[in-house]
Order: sequence, then C-alpha cells, then structure tokens
Amino acid sequence: MSSDPWGRVDETGTVYVRTADGEQVVGSWQAGSPEEALAYFERKYEGLVVEIGLLEKRVQTTDLSAKDAQAAIDHLREQVDAHHAVGDLDALRGRLDKLVERVEARREERKAQRAKQSDEARHAKEALVVEAEELAQSDQWRVAGERLRALVDIWKGLPRLDRKADDELWHRFSHARSAFSKRRKAHFAQLDAQREEARRAKERLVAEAEALSGSTDWAPTAARYRELMAEWKAAGRAQREHEDDLWNRFRGAQDVFFAARSSVFAVRDAEQADNLKLKEELAGEAEKLLPITDLKAARAAFRSINERWEAIGHVPRDARPKIEGRMHAVDRAIQEAEESEWRRTNPEARARAAGLTGQLQAAVDKLKGQIEQARAQGNTSRAEKLERELEGRQALLDQALKGLHEFGG
Repeated sequence: MSSDPWGRVDETGTVYVRTADGEQVVGSWQAGSPEEALAYFERKYEGLVVEIGLLEKRVQTTDLSAKDAQAAIDHLREQVDAHHAVGDLDALRGRLDKLVERVEARREERKAQRAKQSDEARHAKEALVVEAEELAQSDQWRVAGERLRALVDIWKGLPRLDRKADDELWHRFSHARSAFSKRRKAHFAQLDAQREEARRAKERLVAEAEALSGSTDWAPTAARYRELMAEWKAAGRAQREHEDDLWNRFRGAQDVFFAARSSVFAVRDAEQADNLKLKEELAGEAEKLLPITDLKAARAAFRSINERWEAIGHVPRDARPKIEGRMHAVDRAIQEAEESEWRRTNPEARARAAGLTGQLQAAVDKLKGQIEQARAQGNTSRAEKLERELEGRQALLDQALKGLHEFGG
C-alpha cells in the first residue's frame, strides 16, 4: 500500500483522495505500482490546477462574458467533484467559488453599466423624438429638413434600447419625419397645382353663380351665394391672368340677384314698417290698462287688443323683441293680478293664514306674561332671554298679519 498527504492506494489497487468530507474513491489502478498510480492522478490534479489558473487569468484580463465564464467554471467544477484526481480538491473548489463571485461581480458591474448606458440612450432618443416632432410642424422646409437628417445620424450613433422601448421611440421619430416629408411634398406640389385647380374650381363657381342670378327664391338662393363665396375663398387664387376676369363674372352674377332681391325687399320693408306703427299703437293702448284696478275689464280689453295684434303682419326683425316685450309686460301684470285675486279669495289659504296668526298671537301673549312674571321675581337673565324670543315671535306675527291682510282679513 502506498500514500501521500492527499491520497493513497490500497492493496486492491483502489486509489483514494482525502477531502474535508473524508476519503473519496478516485479510481482503480492495476497496470503498475501504487506510486505510479498516485503520480498519474496527481498529474491529473495538476492539469486541473493549470486549467483553473488559465480561467482565472481569462476572467481577470479578458472580456470573457459572464455566461461563458460560468460555463467554464461549471465544467471544471464537474471534474473536481468527480474526484478523478489526487490533490487539494477543496482548495480547487474554493478557487472556483471565488471565480463565481468575481464573475457575478463583473456581471453586476456590466449590468449597471448597461443600465446606465441604456438610460442615457433613452433620454437622448426621447430628446431626439421631441425635437423631431416639433420640426414636423415647421414650415422652414430647408432648415428643418437638414436638421431632421442630422438627427437620423445622431440616432444611428446611439445604442439600442430594449426592443419595445426602442421600437416605440423609433416609431414616433419615423412618424415625425414622415409627417414632415408629406407636408413638404404636399406644399411644393400644391404650389405647382394649386392655381390651375383654383381656376377650374372658380370656373364651376362662376357657372353656378350665373345660373342663379335670375332666381326669385330669395332665401335659399342667398344662402347658396354665401356658400359659393365661402367656396370661392377656400379655392385659393387662380393664375393672375384668369383671377380678375373670373371674379368680375362671379361678382356680377351676385349683383344681379341681390339687386333684384333688394327691390322686392324694399316693398316688404315698407309694409313691415307700417305694421310696426300699428303694433306700437296697440302696445300703448295695452299699457294704459296699468295699473290694474278692474281685473275683469282689463282682461277683456287685453283680449281684444291681442286679437287685433295677431291680425297684423310681421314687423322688422330688429324691432320685434322690443315691441313684443311691451305686450308681454302687460300680459304678465294681468296674470299676476289674477294670481293675487285667487289667493285673496281662496278660503283654504285664508283659513291657514288665520290659524297661523292665531297661534303666533297666543305665543306672543304667553311670552309677555312670562316676561312680566320673571321681572316680578327679579329674574333679569330669564326676562332678557324671553324678550329675545319674543322679538322673533313678534316678527313672525307681523309677517303673518301682513299675509292675512292680503286675503282681506
């Protein structure tokens, strides 16, 4: 049997390695002496030492990724845990544990660095998006276009974010550029085509205006002319050599129609002015009924006035609110007089008012007696308290007496 500080070979040729958890079987050796067996497995241990040393160096000095480093550590740990070598395997496990800590530390550093870079990139891209969206509304076509191109170059130089965030920001950025390009393209295309399109549109408007010039359907035609004028303004200017001629024809057609309408309306306005004078006389007649002293007579007189009022035609629109307001004022006065008369002659309401007055009068009389009694007993504070209560009850009684008086009681 042969042994060294980290292993031994028993009489059957079984090789053992000593660990903190006790001896572990390394393997079986039948081809030579026990010393050769230990030397073979010690060389395997040295091989592990070399591999671990190389991995430690790679982790320390190269840009080995955490994923690849962990895979290499796991591979070496499997070999160490398999106990197929003779040596200080526990020390190798300790070195591997430290390597794991170092890799994890580097992973966290890189994670923090990536997070910082991502945050900076996100803020930078958000700023680019905001500027692009502002530029998308600009009418400074050359300057804004050059700046948008420069923003694209800046964007390309920034790191990518997570896919969702990057795609959302790029969508906004791209949409802003597209919106600007569409507006610019539409603007310059419009400069080329606008005047020709305006000429064709205005020729159609002129044709319709001339066709309407003889209409006597005053209100709808006037409304249509207003629509045509709005369409004319919205159409923009035609070429200079066509614009003036088209406008003269358009305006001339309107002038024919509105001159004819004005002639007809002049007659109507004269009739409405006469109607206004008649209604002013009736309003004056109605206002003489105020103040109302004989409700029945006033009601009959106003009914007669109102019938004559209805028989008269329209008055000028701007005079209508004032003249109708005068008649409404008289009508309201008659209605208020009717309501007052109803309250005065309503026996149930009068009875309620009389009952309330009686109750309040009894309360006042009782309080006066209590005040005299308190004074006689020298109870000044009670007397003063009762006097304050008497003031409130007396005010309610006065109000009730006033209401009862309205019923003629």
